[in-house]
Amino acid sequence: MFRNKDCLEPLLDFLRAHKYKGHALMLNDRIHSISRLQSALVKAEDSLSKLPSDAPYSEFEYALQGLGFERGWGDTAARVLEMMHLLSDILQAPDPSSLETFLGRVPMVFNVVILSPHGYFGQANVLGLPDTGGQVVYILDQVRALEKEMLLRIKNQGLDLMPRILIVTRLIPDAKGTTCNQRLERVSGTEHAHILRVPFRSEKGILRQWISRFDVWPYLETFAEDVASEIAAELQGIPDFIIGNYSDGNLVASMLAYKTGVTQCTIAHALEKTKYPDSDIYWKKFDEKYHFSCQFTADLIAMNNADFIITSTYQEIAGTKNTVGQYESHTAFTLPGLYRVVHGIDVFDPKFNIVSPGADMSIYFPYYEKQKRLTALHGSIEKMLFDPEQTDEYIGVLSDRTKPLIFSMARLDRVKNISGLVELYGKNTKLRELVNLVVVAGYIDVSKSRDREEIEEIEKMHDLMKKYNLNGQFRWIEAQTNRARNGELYRYIADTRGAFVQPAFYEAFGLTVVEAMTCGLPTFATCHGGPAEIIEHGVSGFHIDPYHPDQAATLMADFFEKVKEDPGHWKKISDAGLQRIYERYTWKIYSERLMTLAGVYGFWKYVSKLERLETRRYLEMFYILKFRDLVSVTNIFLTRSLDSMLSMFLLEYISILVLLQAKTVPLAIDDKQ
Repeated sequence: MFRNKDCLEPLLDFLRAHKYKGHALMLNDRIHSISRLQSALVKAEDSLSKLPSDAPYSEFEYALQGLGFERGWGDTAARVLEMMHLLSDILQAPDPSSLETFLGRVPMVFNVVILSPHGYFGQANVLGLPDTGGQVVYILDQVRALEKEMLLRIKNQGLDLMPRILIVTRLIPDAKGTTCNQRLERVSGTEHAHILRVPFRSEKGILRQWISRFDVWPYLETFAEDVASEIAAELQGIPDFIIGNYSDGNLVASMLAYKTGVTQCTIAHALEKTKYPDSDIYWKKFDEKYHFSCQFTADLIAMNNADFIITSTYQEIAGTKNTVGQYESHTAFTLPGLYRVVHGIDVFDPKFNIVSPGADMSIYFPYYEKQKRLTALHGSIEKMLFDPEQTDEYIGVLSDRTKPLIFSMARLDRVKNISGLVELYGKNTKLRELVNLVVVAGYIDVSKSRDREEIEEIEKMHDLMKKYNLNGQFRWIEAQTNRARNGELYRYIADTRGAFVQPAFYEAFGLTVVEAMTCGLPTFATCHGGPAEIIEHGVSGFHIDPYHPDQAATLMADFFEKVKEDPGHWKKISDAGLQRIYERYTWKIYSERLMTLAGVYGFWKYVSKLERLETRRYLEMFYILKFRDLVSVTNIFLTRSLDSMLSMFLLEYISILVLLQAKTVPLAIDDKQ
């Protein structure tokens, strides 16, 4: 990019144009050329080098302002000097590492909006409810870490500003005892982060009840319009950075980013196309229940519209030598009778980044840190595990309390495969002799559930208990929403020298795997998805294949047999798991990287506006001519307003027809199927 002085002009323009609420943050009007910038840097560096490294910015503010520099360079002489050295190096001999470091420190992000429409998004009494699990935990922990990082960066940049973070989700009037009917809720553990809830509505009015994540598509366009107004009111302007989550949140984020021109980050969490094998080929079979035609189309639009994409693991992008990656599976596929994708996404695009989350270390910490243990909760945990009374909250009895416990906790749906774990345990006599099984998942009373998949799984769980006569060795506990108690539950299981099992058919990342390992619990997790990267098989845990349950049961039985002979083997795996977490999976590492990427791609968005115009026009066409039509089929209504995007499409119709044949367009669709 920076091959000669003329190529440096975009960087100069960016630094000159960079403002917050009308105030310049980097350069003022005194610097109007590259040569003037270089000259000013030499003078500033010479002056700063004579000051104490901890000299506050106020001591030299006016001198720098006279040279053309504003407040955003740093809070001390040392930090300002370091930033100026970086810029001087870039101007003389640019390299990617220096540019990334510099852009990561430029003050760009003060107001962040995070989209997550579906499910019950709240801070208490929601985990385990339909469509409500790891994504909620991920976002709340993400926000706490982001706020800390933003406050630290703003201080180090020498600015006196307060950041704002808004988690935008759906307001559900019939909130089932949660706070999901409150418009605004502060995120606990933060000062400047809130949950902003906006209802789904149609021409019939506000939708009062929860609906499945597979049924949200007819509401999202109107939701995006309402969200734009609510955000503007809360922030008194537009955000600096938008993060979408899952298919619905990413589509809404794309609409908002289109409208505001803000940098957009996409986090898929899980692309359903890989979770449900052959769901593209047999989309008609699934469409009435899952509406995959809408979802796959929305995913294509969002991933191509995003300025950058965050994944938790490499395999999400490109898979393994034996499996195709989540994004890779969208490179080319067919929805028979609907359209054929010939170039849906380029997995080699530099927009892809691996940024792995962690666990909240205040809740999830090793079992041996006795001074931090929540021993006051042990009474309620023991009642939950061993109370012989059978209720709607727990069923099954553990006759031998001296046995280690193997434990799993997840939503009760087909992909999470909790029923598969129960069945493999029931079939393996040796495993049943060595350990008891405890699962925390879903409802026990089928009449409480309104989720289609969960109802099927509840009925299957009851059938398995009877079929394998599991009473005495198996405990089924209703979904738990108290995170502090869940953290202590992991540690209590570790006290029994038990293990955690994550048996999903596919798991995009595996937050419960990280939580369990952070508590020191040896972990067996699916080899399909993120856990395959989190765990080093046989070193920091074990991979199991849910499609080969007998082998998985044997692996677990062999582990506990070995632990019985050599108790030190349990601690060896436990310690290696903790070491793995500390090296790679913490929220501090995550937040630092995400903020740096926001700066880098914010700059790239600024300098590549014209290059991306063709792609945006193509995506507009695909949204209007294909996605809206699909949405209208999924529901009896669809609001079709001639908004600005449609007007833009009509005005530029001829240019779009030309773009259909342009090889530079990253999304190519053939609907002649």
